[in-house]
Amino acid sequence: MLAAMGLKALHETVYEAMIRNPSWGVDELVARLDLTESEVRSALDDLFELRLVRRSFEHADRLLAVAPEMGLRTLLERQHDELLRQQRQMAEQQASISRMITHLAARPVTAAESDGSEQILGMDAIQRRLERLAEEATEEICTFMSGGAQAADSLEAARRNDARLLGRGVTTRTIGLDCIRDHGPTLEHARWLTSLGGEFRTAPSLPPRMILADRRTALVPLDPDNTRKGVLYLTGPGVIASLTALFDQAWNQSTPLGADDPAPEPGLSEAERDLLHLIGQGHTDEAAAGKLHISPRTARRMMAAIMERLEARSRFEAGLKAAQQGWL
Repeated sequence: MLAAMGLKALHETVYEAMIRNPSWGVDELVARLDLTESEVRSALDDLFELRLVRRSFEHADRLLAVAPEMGLRTLLERQHDELLRQQRQMAEQQASISRMITHLAARPVTAAESDGSEQILGMDAIQRRLERLAEEATEEICTFMSGGAQAADSLEAARRNDARLLGRGVTTRTIGLDCIRDHGPTLEHARWLTSLGGEFRTAPSLPPRMILADRRTALVPLDPDNTRKGVLYLTGPGVIASLTALFDQAWNQSTPLGADDPAPEPGLSEAERDLLHLIGQGHTDEAAAGKLHISPRTARRMMAAIMERLEARSRFEAGLKAAQQGWL
C-alpha cells in the first residue's frame, strides 16, 4: 500500500510488520525482517517524520505504528498542503515571469540581443521559427496550449511539427485547458498526439502560451491576449530556468488525458498492478517497462490510463486512490 503511494518498499515492510506485531522493537524487526539495524532505524526515522509511527506513552523508548486509517489521512493532508504550496509558488513565478516578459517585449525590435531575447513579428515568420524549433530540438518540447479550443489551421501546423518531432524520438509534453475535452477537433488532436507516444495533460487554468525547446530556448507571445501580434524568442539562462520551473509545476498539477477506450471494469489488471507497484517503488517508466517486458511507450500509456480512470492528478494520488479502493 505505502509503496503505491510513492513511499519506499522498506517503509512499507517495516510499517506493516509493526501493525501486525505491536510489541516488536528494533531487535525483533531486524531479526524477523532480515534487515540491518541501520535500515530499520532509518525506516523508523522516516516513518516518524511522516507521522506513521509515534512514541509510546508508556515507554518513551518504544515506537508504535499509527492506525492505517489515521496514517492515510495524515498523508492526504500532507499532500494537500504540498499542492497548495506548489500552487502559490507557481502563481508567484508566473507573475514574476510575466513582468520579465513585459519588460523584454517593450524593448525596440532588434536582432537577437545580449539579454537573450528577439522579437519575431508576422505569422509567416512565427511559423518559420516554430518549424525551425521542431527541426533543431533533440530531446524535448514542452508546450502550454492556452486559449482552449484551437483553430483548424493551428492544429494542422501543430500536427506537422509534432509528427516530425515524434518521428525523431523527441519527447513532447503538452498541457491544454480542461475545456478542450469538450471540443471535438482539439480533443482529436490530443488523442492523435498520445497515440504516437506524445504526452498530453489538461488543467483548469494555464499561464500564457509557451513553447520550451530542450529547456534551452522558448517562444512566448508579445501579447498574451493576441498571439498573432508576435512572439519573443528567448535564450537567456535566467528566464529559461524560470519558465522550465513553471512548466514542471504546472505539469505535476495537471491531469493526464489518458486512454480513450470504453471504460474498463473496476479494478486493475495484473500488468497494471505490477506497473503501479514498480512506479511506487521509485522506478522510472523505462525501468518499469524493462521489468515488465513492455515498451516504455506502453508503460506511459498504461500509467496515463490508470490516472485517468482514478481521476488522479499525480502518480502519488493514483497509488493512494488505488489502495483506498482495494485495487492493490
